[in-house]
Amino acid sequence: MRPSPLIEPDKLKTEADWIEAGKRVFDEADDLHLRTFDPKLIALARSRETYEQTHTGPYPDGTVDAIRWVPTEQGVALSVANCRNCHLLTLPDGARVPGASTFAEVTRTQPFKHLNPLILKIQFANRVVPAATPFFMGPQPLGAWLYQAFGVPWKKDDIHERLKTITLDDAGALYAGFVSSGGVPRWNGSLYYAAKAPDLIGIQERKYLDHTATHLMRYAATVSFAETTDFGPYHMLSPDTTRVQARLPDEALYALALYIYSLKPPPNPNRFDDRAKAGQSVLEREGCPMCHTPPLYTSNKLTLAPDFTPPTDVPANLDILPVSVSTDPGLALKTREGTGYYKVPSLKGVWYRGHYLHDGSVASLEETFDPDRLNDTHIPGGWSQW
Repeated sequence: MRPSPLIEPDKLKTEADWIEAGKRVFDEADDLHLRTFDPKLIALARSRETYEQTHTGPYPDGTVDAIRWVPTEQGVALSVANCRNCHLLTLPDGARVPGASTFAEVTRTQPFKHLNPLILKIQFANRVVPAATPFFMGPQPLGAWLYQAFGVPWKKDDIHERLKTITLDDAGALYAGFVSSGGVPRWNGSLYYAAKAPDLIGIQERKYLDHTATHLMRYAATVSFAETTDFGPYHMLSPDTTRVQARLPDEALYALALYIYSLKPPPNPNRFDDRAKAGQSVLEREGCPMCHTPPLYTSNKLTLAPDFTPPTDVPANLDILPVSVSTDPGLALKTREGTGYYKVPSLKGVWYRGHYLHDGSVASLEETFDPDRLNDTHIPGGWSQW
């Protein structure tokens, strides 16, 4: 087997051709900086025990979402799936929903299933933090790697200081906790304040993608190549940390964007019956459409984190509702993604997403409306920091 182009732009004549090429990018592209020829890791990927220990197996077509075999000039490399690793949901009936969060079903109808131990080993072998990171880390200890990725040195009593002495087992437990909430910590995010992987279906209708409105649009080129490392006087990278010098070509990213724009939600099995009509009346009576405005079921505006006051020089492109709905302020005020704002999420597609709120702490719609959730004694069905 010899390497061949992922897509061939000269052969793409119609929009349908480009969308089909984008589907191939979505399905087949791997994380370029996670390729490895390590024989021990390759043996793990080929071992039945690896899959049995994580209660994970191949799909009927023989594929495993997390793993990729990539032909290169140096031979076949082991790698990790890129887009579909976080954005391909498998429903209980086996139907697959490209664009939806891979982990939306975890803790709602399925136990935790993922090849995290193998992925972590691949990441550490390539000297990257256990997150989607655009940097190769130096020879410093694991804790120093993680602090470079997540530390907030300008915050008093920054919780991320504890990362400097964290063990591999504890880091793996934090990572697993994020996956159980439907998310994966990204560079400049946090291992202590969760953020869900966004649903990509219908993103052309949304003004903001990230939960704290850090980006109007965020896609592979930004995440894998152009992520910032300097915050005022704070330079987060150590001298021996290097930026990844490879990314998908522009043509592949353009095709990927067209494919993502073409994605449609799966058919909703829940009938709009008399009970649903009664629920619609409650939604309208309680004023929910002020923020979750039909037909998008979002106003595409921002709300305030508790106790946050916007500065006087707010950028003109921000559309802010001057109210707070008491959303947990951790992500918005205590991380590098801390803008002080949270986007108003769309309610379209909530039936298949699972893990509600920005941190995935609510595992189901039933829990969302459970009065016990307002009590200090309530145990979240999804992610919990503690």
